[in-house]
Formats: sequence, C-alpha cells, structure tokens
Amino acid sequence: MKGKKGSYTIAVSGKGGTGKTVISALMVKLLSENNDVRLLAIDADPATSLPYALGVEFTRTVGDIREKTFVDSKNPNAAVGNVPLDMLLENEMREVMVSMPEFSLLVMGRPEGPGCYCLINNMLRYIMDKVSRKFDITIIDCEAGLEHLSRRTIRNVDLLFMVTDPTWRGMNTAKSIKALSSSLDIVVGKTCLVVNKVTDEDRALYGEMKDVCGIVPLDPNVTKYDRDGKPITSLPDDSPVVLAVADILKKTYYAAG
Repeated sequence: MKGKKGSYTIAVSGKGGTGKTVISALMVKLLSENNDVRLLAIDADPATSLPYALGVEFTRTVGDIREKTFVDSKNPNAAVGNVPLDMLLENEMREVMVSMPEFSLLVMGRPEGPGCYCLINNMLRYIMDKVSRKFDITIIDCEAGLEHLSRRTIRNVDLLFMVTDPTWRGMNTAKSIKALSSSLDIVVGKTCLVVNKVTDEDRALYGEMKDVCGIVPLDPNVTKYDRDGKPITSLPDDSPVVLAVADILKKTYYAAG
C-alpha cells in the first residue's frame, strides 16, 4: 500500500502508561516498510523509550548538543566563529541522528545539567521547522501529557493521535489534548482517538464512541516482549496489536491520500 509524498507529520500523544510508544513504534515499522518513503522518527519523550521499542541503539541525544549550537529564533543568522548557528546545529543534528536502512531516528533526551527544559523544546521546534522537511513522514512520540502542545513545541501536525487506555484518567487526558489543540495557534489536520489495551468487555463500550478511529486489543505479547527486552517491532505481523495499528493507518494516513 503506497502513501502520500511530501512532508507529512504524525504526532502520537497521551497520558503516560497508555502505550503511545508501542503505537508509535508500530507506526514506524509499518510505514517504513514502504521503501519509497523517507521516514524520521522522533522520540520527544524524556523517558526515552522509543529506541528500545524499535530495537535501535543510540549513543547521543539532542540534549547532548551544547548551548553554543542553539539557534536563537530572534537571531538565526548569528555565528560561532565563521559558521552560522543554524548550519552548526544542523551539522550536530546529523551526528546525533541514527540512520537505519528503513528510517532515521532522533532522540531528544534531556539537556545537559540542571535547569529548564526550554532548550530541548526550542531544538524540537527547529527540527520540525527545518530537519523534518527533508523526510516524507515524521512520526513524533510526544512527551506524556500536554507539554508539547501547551508550549507550542509541535505547531503543525497533519495527524494527531491521542492514545488512551480504557480508564477514566486516560480518556480525560485525551479529551484535554484535543481541547488544547483546538484552542491554541496550532495547525492540526486531523485528530484521532485510539483506545489501547482493550479487552472484549471494553470493546462494546468504546467501539461506537465518536472520534474513536481505532481500537487496539490488549495483547499479552507486548508485555512479554517488554519483559524479555525484545523490540516491539519484532512482533509477528499477525499479532493483534500489529493488525490493529495497520488498520488505523489504513483508515487515517492512507485514507487521507
């Protein structure tokens, strides 16, 4: 199945523990299987779980980049020596980026030393504005909660997935994410609620809800793979969770083409 060309951004958000990283990793797996697509995966969660879900080793994060390479949005043409800051930062990004045959990965991590997370947020804005344009698809595993939306770190998203588990707190966070994305100066093409870890008993309750574009069943293999240190992307293609995420992409990403 062939998707669209151009720079297309997918953000996966939700409360911590809902399984958004599992959903993100499987989307990377399924969309990167199209050899025609250049895909960038961004782990924007300080918990740094996406590389392990993808089975990718990394040595540096964006947080390791020193402040001298930070691009000040008020003075993007400033220079260190004779090198413009934006060029210096882009070179640093290339060194931090992990390039796999199927996709590339950027791990945001944490900034060096104590202090505000603002530097990382601004670097993520730079990545979204400059780096991601060189890829056909960018998939962002967002920080748990509302951080990236409330700070407008991620401002232009074609497809925003709000992942929840079948709990009141998870559903409430998903509603807050949708409300916040509508109230801020953020361009979101389509929002989509994904209910994860659904049992047969839960399915009747959530299957007919408005805005639900996908039901992902509770799959014991996900817990087993996590416990054994196996990448989620190595799950068999006929695993219930893989089939469910493939169906979600069919109804959203591919349908939008």
